[in-house]
Amino acid sequence: MWTQKQLLIAILMVVTGSLNTLSTKWADTMSSPGTDGESRKFNHPYLQACSMFVGEIMCLIAFNLVYFYRKRRAGELEEVIPLTESQGTPFNRLIFLPPAMMDLLATSTMYVGLNLTFASSFQMLRGAVIVFTGLLSVAFLQRSLTFVKWFGISFILLGLAIVGLSDFSSHGSGDGHGKNNMITGDLLIVMAQIISATQMVYEEKFVSKYNVPPLQAVGWEGVFGFLVLGFLLIPMYYIPVPEPFGDNPRHVLEDAIDGFVQLYHNPLLICAFSGTIISIAFFNFAGVSVTKELSATTRMVLDSVRTLVIWMFSLAVSWQKFNYLQVIGFLFLISGMCLYNNVVIVPLLQRWGLVRRPPLNEPPRAVFAHQVVVTPPESEASVVSS
Repeated sequence: MWTQKQLLIAILMVVTGSLNTLSTKWADTMSSPGTDGESRKFNHPYLQACSMFVGEIMCLIAFNLVYFYRKRRAGELEEVIPLTESQGTPFNRLIFLPPAMMDLLATSTMYVGLNLTFASSFQMLRGAVIVFTGLLSVAFLQRSLTFVKWFGISFILLGLAIVGLSDFSSHGSGDGHGKNNMITGDLLIVMAQIISATQMVYEEKFVSKYNVPPLQAVGWEGVFGFLVLGFLLIPMYYIPVPEPFGDNPRHVLEDAIDGFVQLYHNPLLICAFSGTIISIAFFNFAGVSVTKELSATTRMVLDSVRTLVIWMFSLAVSWQKFNYLQVIGFLFLISGMCLYNNVVIVPLLQRWGLVRRPPLNEPPRAVFAHQVVVTPPESEASVVSS
């Protein structure tokens, strides 16, 4: 049985994780006057990506507040050292620059995709990160995948194909996007998962050896991501692009000034934009807490619940219409994730004697940013996207 604390952090993870995607999509559906005085949809994915990095920076602020609080308490200095210097192993903050750049590119690409497709499809298609992480782990970490894991990857690929087919067979989304835009959005989201998987492999190979506290790692990636993307908003202001990618008065890659003007004219838009910042901060905290208090396996299950919540909410507010293919695709995705992460299906088969329990031959791995890459007890590695 879960304790009251464990139940609260589990609920916090599902709620804040769902709010993060829903608040971003909500902003995309709202209209507001821009710099030219014309009311149009809020199409500023790179500005939204900046807000996500602000939320990650809040994790670093929270981490430092806890650190200074503990430092002021007598007799607890020994608790502070492992929190800040990874059990006595100093680390250069610049090790977080490469994963921050990957996070920047992946998040920006996903937000462009989210603007073009359904929120539920966005969340389901992010499951592709498991496929690419598994393949990259074989190539660069010399890790072998069992037959069950390959079987799980096959299920995930089939689920992704069905989700994409469901968008193709739909009659357009509730915010006026057509089939071509939705398919483009789906492809961008899947492509972004390649970058996210590369980030995870990099963090495991080069960063996890320092055993940096998760909130600190998230925070530093947020700092680097915000500084670089904030600077890149300047040249983006002058790069012309066609619609639907340049749906702003100047038809450029990102018109941040127009975005702030739209925010100024619509209080609800400010709420949605702020919701992205606050939710990502609390979601990272809740995700780390779930992994610590419960397990990475539990986090994977809760992440699936989050996908279901986003899908049901999208149906309830008419952001999309019900499509049975999405249900089938979701079931294949969940089954594939369970097989890959050795959750529910494989343990049941092992209990019934149909599958032999594998040897424990992989060391635990670390938790970083929006992903969990850990080896729970009596199981092989599990990968969870968030």
